[in-house]
Amino acid sequence: MAEKSASGEAREQANEQHIEARRRAVSAFAQAETDMLARLWEEVGEGRPIAAVRGPEVGLVMVRGRVGGGGAPFNLGEASVTRASVRLGEGTVGHAMTLGRDLERARLAASFDALWQLDAAHRDMVESRVVLPIEAAIAEAETKAREETEATRVDFFTMARGEDE
Repeated sequence: MAEKSASGEAREQANEQHIEARRRAVSAFAQAETDMLARLWEEVGEGRPIAAVRGPEVGLVMVRGRVGGGGAPFNLGEASVTRASVRLGEGTVGHAMTLGRDLERARLAASFDALWQLDAAHRDMVESRVVLPIEAAIAEAETKAREETEATRVDFFTMARGEDE
């Protein structure tokens, strides 16, 4: 009985790791620039036919905020998003939702999601040749933005004047 629960627990943990890995990959696809996704698809897509299942289509989502990051939630405003679902020739279906109104970006992101799900060999190839370069590009862009912001930082201070003694 203990073996069954241990194997069930191991299966559940493996499933959670798979879900987390896919979540990480889908996040990278959704954040990548369209030209980078197109270039990478030319390299790894192997001329696969892609059929649209849904969209790509543009819609709105409500963006919620919190005062100080932890206060009561409030509706901040709406943001445009594009979603797409595609099916590869092998039958695998991929989904994507991207911020903004770029239809091609959503279609390519969904295509990479489908390719990632195809099998273990494709998953490893997509991880190494697509996800890692995208994550590196995102990290580089964030570092550059942080450096540019820091360069314009102004520190305000007050000097004590002698007459206040």
